[in-house]
Amino acid sequence: MSEIAIAFDVGTSEQALALDRRLGEGPELAKVGLELFSAAGPEVVERLRARGRRVFLDLKLHDIPNTVDGAAGQAARLGADLITVHAMGGEAMIEAAVRGIALAGGGTQVFAVTLLTSLDPRSLPPGFAQPFDLHATLAALLEMSERAGARGIVCSAADLAGVRTHHSAPFFSVTPGIRLAGGAAHDQARTATITDAVRLGASVLVLGRAITAAPDPRAALEAARGERDRARAAVA
Repeated sequence: MSEIAIAFDVGTSEQALALDRRLGEGPELAKVGLELFSAAGPEVVERLRARGRRVFLDLKLHDIPNTVDGAAGQAARLGADLITVHAMGGEAMIEAAVRGIALAGGGTQVFAVTLLTSLDPRSLPPGFAQPFDLHATLAALLEMSERAGARGIVCSAADLAGVRTHHSAPFFSVTPGIRLAGGAAHDQARTATITDAVRLGASVLVLGRAITAAPDPRAALEAARGERDRARAAVA
């Protein structure tokens, strides 16, 4: 599949809509994260959807199951296509997110964040057993998340091959930290190019500053689409 999601990491609703206009029409998802949602709230989701943009609500919910149930239900009522929760919240919490969406009558898909792409085994918080088996841990979180009803996981594209050594069944993955060939990694520790992400089987490619900080975001998006399509053709 290798859909593209664009991180709308801006500070106001007006900036988000201006970015959407600069990008032009297209099937790409708008990823609304903590910065934009904290500034503009549900209104920005509604306004982007009114412009025809599908919304990936990246709030990384991580709370007691009852609270996550309610929050996920509200996301479903807003019409978000995707929402993220933290896999570390546990199976009951993920189940609560899925249940809240179902009770709200929505079709929002839940994705569980495994390990942030800004982290690597050398920079993990205290308490993680050493030596740390990254891919075994990600595979265990994937299995738990799927069991709880999540559509898939959020992980680095660079980890997909390693996860598959522990989890051979096909799975759906949202992969942040994606960049165009030759692009900067910025503050991501585990990145991949669009070509590598497609080759590794990523389902959704999340691009941020590679698109939004470009002098011409629409041209950068066209370049990303082109690289994605060439990679698709190469693995077909």
